[in-house]
Amino acid sequence: MIGKTILHGERITRDPEILAGKPIIKGTRVPVSLVLAKLARNPDLAELFADYPHLTLNDVKACLEYANVLVQREERTKGAKTRPELGHASR
Repeated sequence: MIGKTILHGERITRDPEILAGKPIIKGTRVPVSLVLAKLARNPDLAELFADYPHLTLNDVKACLEYANVLVQREERTKGAKTRPELGHASR
């Protein structure tokens, strides 16, 4: 995470009653995975906002931050499990 901004905690939520508990942007039914997939295919924010005009730049930043936190958590977990002697992953 860059700086001390924690947008995903404010903007991303999970509710078992909404989209089977998938992480979504608070106040919407837009899943984080949809925003990330659209940006992966085409990182044009103008197009994303045209498709989802109720989203904000902070919503998008929160989705990216959420994904980054998950990747970092996975890396820490994987590193703790493998602990290769020379610091390289097993091949």
